[in-house]
Amino acid sequence: MTEVKIRLSSVNDVKDFVSAVSLCRCDIDIAADRYIIDAKSIMGIFSLDLSKPLVLKINSTDENEIADVLGKIERFIVRE
Repeated sequence: MTEVKIRLSSVNDVKDFVSAVSLCRCDIDIAADRYIIDAKSIMGIFSLDLSKPLVLKINSTDENEIADVLGKIERFIVRE
């Protein structure tokens, strides 16, 4: 499993993010506080507090698949 922090600041960010991850075959979750939701669920994402960074969990061991996901969502990744 690979984890990265992401930030979704607007409604358009959420739409673009869901469109990007929906193209991926692996399971992708978002963790926020005590909640874990499917990253491909637009309604699930809108139920979270989007004012804080979220933890994205990519459930795959295939390095190419992980790189593909990270490439598609690069603009949402929080660089620390």
